[in-house]
Amino acid sequence: MSSILIAPSILSADFAALGEEIRAVAAAGADWIHIDVMDGHFVPNLTLGPPIVRAIRKTTDLPFDVHLMVSPVDPLIEDFAAAGANVLTVHPESGPHLHRTIQSIKAAGVKAGVALNPASPVTLLEPVLDELDLVLIMSVNPGFGGQKFIQSQLRKIEQVRKLIDASGRDIRLEVDGGVNAQTAPSVIAAGADVLVAGSAVFKGDPDGYAQNIKALRQDGT
Repeated sequence: MSSILIAPSILSADFAALGEEIRAVAAAGADWIHIDVMDGHFVPNLTLGPPIVRAIRKTTDLPFDVHLMVSPVDPLIEDFAAAGANVLTVHPESGPHLHRTIQSIKAAGVKAGVALNPASPVTLLEPVLDELDLVLIMSVNPGFGGQKFIQSQLRKIEQVRKLIDASGRDIRLEVDGGVNAQTAPSVIAAGADVLVAGSAVFKGDPDGYAQNIKALRQDGT
């Protein structure tokens, strides 16, 4: 398996000091910065848009892993790519033509991911797997941070890992939702190689972020 990457979700950061928070987790050993974009329509919350991504892009050279929980998603792809995203991940349910959406992401010059909600079947990936750079398994229902890990998603992680391995493609398998030092071992064992964590990373003072990230990596460094 590829090395385990940690992608702190800035949804749990102190938004009054967002730039400093991003610099702190970067210095603490984060591999990616995970950015949750919510529209108050596709999910019941409202977060940030391209201007914020553009503003924080100057704070770090780490890849921006942008999760678009919006519908319709297609009109926003170019804006988020231009703002500094390195990966754009979309949901099959967020537009009428998933393959076309993925093509638009690639045409914008960034990597493409597809996210599966807890009730979304793995079969949704099969027609587009050859186009993907990342698959994101949501282990909570999207919309809010701090939720409890849904244990049934471990089986889905295992299924997607087998699908990726059988494809022979270099596709990252990311898990987001309730990931902490207690749940990370089973998530890694099931086949994930990118862990998104919000409250588990941004808890306590910035001086403790490095230890929080180390606790998530377990033995998968």
